[in-house]
Amino acid sequence: MKALDPWGSEKIEEYEEIVRKFGLQTFNAELFPSPNRLMRRGLIFAGRDLQVISECIKEKKEYYALTGIMPSGDKLHLGSKMVVEQLKYFQEHGAKTFILVADLEAASTRGVSLEDARRRAKEFHIPAYLALGLDPKKTTFYFQSENREVMRLGYEFAKHITLNEFRAIYGSADPGRIMAAVTQCGDMLFPQLEKTMPGIIPVGIDQDPHVRLCRDVVSRMKSKYGFVPISSVYHKFMPSLDGSMKMSKSAPGSMIELPEDPVSACKKLKNALSGGRNTLEEHRRLGGIPEKDMVFELLRTHLIEDDKELARIHDEYSSGAMLTGELKALGCELMTTFMNDFTQKLEKARKQVDKLHWLS
Repeated sequence: MKALDPWGSEKIEEYEEIVRKFGLQTFNAELFPSPNRLMRRGLIFAGRDLQVISECIKEKKEYYALTGIMPSGDKLHLGSKMVVEQLKYFQEHGAKTFILVADLEAASTRGVSLEDARRRAKEFHIPAYLALGLDPKKTTFYFQSENREVMRLGYEFAKHITLNEFRAIYGSADPGRIMAAVTQCGDMLFPQLEKTMPGIIPVGIDQDPHVRLCRDVVSRMKSKYGFVPISSVYHKFMPSLDGSMKMSKSAPGSMIELPEDPVSACKKLKNALSGGRNTLEEHRRLGGIPEKDMVFELLRTHLIEDDKELARIHDEYSSGAMLTGELKALGCELMTTFMNDFTQKLEKARKQVDKLHWLS
């Protein structure tokens, strides 16, 4: 298996192999009270030092949860929603919550100017995160480029990382990505400058290289700062609608965007990879294959909260009682409801941006 690429868009299927190769901890939902939908259904599959965060939650100890916004576009995709839902879970279970706008990383790896990054973040990305459920009163926001402590930490961390180590973790090493990576280390540890405490980073598994680098830095500099190694939790990727790769902003035709006109979204669902059989007779006799159906995957991951309802749909589809067209019609109905609700909340959240808690 080649190195994980935090900047790539390839579909990752060998999750068990990833757990073994990179020394991850298989996720156990029983560690966490009232696990959310992603946790219950195995969509969260691994992490690092999860028992530390579990103990913080159960014993009401201080800890933080942090994630970043990459303002490289004017829309999100449903994969980003999974990160927000995880952040929301920890926020609701006592975590001090931080969201950073990775404008320096966007400039060094995506060619986005700091001005455009700031505009996109304030006009869309931050309101979108709020529309997806984050509590604005319990969240601290900042821009990388305005956080001197993060930049100071990044430069200091760079002195403790070798080029060979960087290549071993990332597979390659160019100056822009090196600077982005060490800055991310600064971001992930920044909350501990005020007070040493555990922290958890919810991300897709492709971001694990950043977490590994940060944990390595902590092991070398613990005596100076007293940092606690960060914990992490990883979700599986939402496949593209044709089943070929993870959803990516670089391939908008194969993903559902946020926001998206419901008519457009429903058209994509109708053309999505199906788990149905070739003929009606064959489908009734053999049943559909939910595990190969991208609309069922959307229902499982995003659109149906009730586990019993999802199980009913799974059983009806796999028995042949429910047809592919009926499954797609249901997906369209639920997607339309979700998208209309998101759009309304997005407009409301845009009015809150200037009132948020921003680090100066």
